Amino acid sequence: MLEISPIPAFEDNYIWLLRDSDSTQAVVVDPGDEEPVLAALEAQGLELSAVLVTHHHYDHIGGVEALRVAFPEVRVFGPEDRRIRGLTHMVREGDTVRLPDLSERFRVLEIPGHTSTHIAYLGTGALFCGDTLFAAGCGRVFDGTFEQLAASLERIAALPVETLCYCAHEYTLANLGFAGWVEPESTAVARRKQTVSDLRALDQPSVPSQLSEELATNPFLRAGIPTVKAAAEAIAGKSLITGAEVFTALRRWKDERCD
Repeated sequence: MLEISPIPAFEDNYIWLLRDSDSTQAVVVDPGDEEPVLAALEAQGLELSAVLVTHHHYDHIGGVEALRVAFPEVRVFGPEDRRIRGLTHMVREGDTVRLPDLSERFRVLEIPGHTSTHIAYLGTGALFCGDTLFAAGCGRVFDGTFEQLAASLERIAALPVETLCYCAHEYTLANLGFAGWVEPESTAVARRKQTVSDLRALDQPSVPSQLSEELATNPFLRAGIPTVKAAAEAIAGKSLITGAEVFTALRRWKDERCD
């Protein structure tokens, strides 16, 4: 049985550790820092067999080269991007990542926008989405485009609603604050904010989140909802026709007022 647990890193990152319950081999996702990974592996008596990388930002790849030194046989999967050093396997849309040390296989999804080469890994009921989708939010646009990110989020929104979304940052409370600006009358947002506040007060992670919860409370997945569209049009000062236009207005609003 696959077990997934977070390794906290930096101020608010999560590096995800994957293992089968009866195995001493482990996989990590987006190791921005090698030290907490090495400490977690030692504490649990595990060997690192593979690394999955979603995009090139340093807080997601900073530990890769050191982990390759510590575990010379480790396989490192990631998108074809010269900014990512240490890859042993470049993967793209539709590829399947087979890890003999895990019972799970992962399908690669290309979900650009936050960056131009961002990918995700989709297993049975689990999506490792890096910085494209956050709990109650989404990543900023860096070297991708708003249109790309809007399309990537629409693609995620079409996955089975029971999918668990494993994002890479603990931004949920701040994201719910923005969601409350967009939909101030939403009882779903208010309930989720209280739940997350309770978790954080106990120093518990608020992720992963179920896609059904994101569809109910994440404004960036709700561009087609009339209240969300109206809020985006009010801030943009004009009518917005497409979902991508609504998304762009929302993302620019958050960029300018919150981030």
